[in-house]
Amino acid sequence: MRPGNPESRWPVFIALITAMVLQYAIPLQYTVVPRWPLISLEALLLVILTVINPVRLTRSTQLGKAATLVLLIAITLDNTASAVILDYRILTGQVSNNAAVLLGSGGAVFLTNIIAFGIWYWETDLGGPFGRSGVDERHPKRCYPDFMFPQTDKPELAPKDWEPRFLDYLYVSFTNVVAFSPTDTMPLTRRAKAMMALQSLVAVSTLALVIARAINVLK
Repeated sequence: MRPGNPESRWPVFIALITAMVLQYAIPLQYTVVPRWPLISLEALLLVILTVINPVRLTRSTQLGKAATLVLLIAITLDNTASAVILDYRILTGQVSNNAAVLLGSGGAVFLTNIIAFGIWYWETDLGGPFGRSGVDERHPKRCYPDFMFPQTDKPELAPKDWEPRFLDYLYVSFTNVVAFSPTDTMPLTRRAKAMMALQSLVAVSTLALVIARAINVLK
């Protein structure tokens, strides 16, 4: 992405709306805080971000950065807490005996985990979307990336001006929780490795316990 060719807002907007819908779908017994206040806060922050950059990410502001950070932290903490509560109630036998509810709750946590960390990777690598596109002159593109994509390792496989976009980071997030390890894109920095490790831990514990309990219920 050359300066003047910033990334589209819409893929991330759709991903955030999906995450909020999934949060609302998680039963109250697997949550820490009431749904409406949290989702209302997230909706307000999303409106602020959309007003600042309605179509393309052309304006980097302190308000936008703060809103993005708070929104991501709220979604990540809430989803991680839901995963912990769900795991605890499965281990202590306090979960519903309805396999559909159990699988639906686990699926919502699992998918939200993919979306939240995909956005984290997108926001941190090479200074985020504004740094990668050259929009934010106050915070230029970082010299060292957090992730090494195949296209950056072998430039002949991609157009000359290729830069990763949101869907590339979402794919990294998806493959990390499906394979529980990096696949074609390697984490290079300690913070990238820490985020991927945390994401895998939440995913594997939720998947293993939910599937095992659901199978037990269906027997």
